[in-house]
Amino acid sequence: QVQLVESGGGLVQAGGSLRLSCAVSGRASSTSYMGWFRQAPGKEREFVAAISWSGVRLYYEDSVKGRFTISTDNAKNTVYLQMNSLKPEDTAVYYCAARRYLSGNYYRPDEYHYWGQGTQVTVSS
Repeated sequence: QVQLVESGGGLVQAGGSLRLSCAVSGRASSTSYMGWFRQAPGKEREFVAAISWSGVRLYYEDSVKGRFTISTDNAKNTVYLQMNSLKPEDTAVYYCAARRYLSGNYYRPDEYHYWGQGTQVTVSS
């Protein structure tokens, strides 16, 4: 089994920054991709960013390109999401997720096998 624990959410003003962390424990070596998703009230969970543990494969949702950066610290089995120039529309619960396989669709929540509990990010205008 794999356990994911997010941290780093909070309240920030528009234009500010936050860094989310996701600590992976258990059989972390059984995972290939790590992803961040978010879900705002009344909306479906949406893809934000994904990265392979090698760092070779890296993907972002269009609205966060140039503002968010996903990275990994393999020694610590931790994934980060650095969020800069935050906007009110970034307000959501952010979830860390892990999937076993490199093949498939990295942007589909239903292709991820493990999920964290989520952390709230609120951006005030």
